[in-house]
Amino acid sequence: MNTFRAFVFICSLATIATSSHAQNLTEYGDWLVFQDKENGNLACVMSSVPQKSQGKYTSRGQIFAVVTHRPAEKRFNEFSFQAGYTFKGGAEIAVAIDKKRTFTLFTNAGHAWAKDAQGDKDLIKAMRAGNTMVVRGISSRGTITTDTFSLKGFSAAIKAINAACKVQ
Repeated sequence: MNTFRAFVFICSLATIATSSHAQNLTEYGDWLVFQDKENGNLACVMSSVPQKSQGKYTSRGQIFAVVTHRPAEKRFNEFSFQAGYTFKGGAEIAVAIDKKRTFTLFTNAGHAWAKDAQGDKDLIKAMRAGNTMVVRGISSRGTITTDTFSLKGFSAAIKAINAACKVQ
């Protein structure tokens, strides 16, 4: 990750952390890992920003792909996507891994998630084996966007959050 992108990446992660207590920032390839407290409970988080974003928009907020463990709630390997805009109502988005596997996520406001734990599991398994992830969405204004993420460092990052949150 070049120095400017790394700086923007680290500064932008402040919007993901739910408190000012994020700690243990570690970079694995194009993914950043940290721990945080949410309502007093440990959360282990990994996140990345896109290498490339396309679409006919004039303004867009921050864009992230995130995987989170929340052990106190028995929630593990939850994938989420922050689009930087509000999705079109009822829209689903497509996530393609290396143009081989495609997953559909549901949306709410500016975020998207897998439909269930099995969807998270399947998506993360594909991400571990992949090199590139492409996320296609549509804004409330009808703007189609394409965000391309590198999966370099993804496997090491998931191992790190697994160890931090004691996930088998």
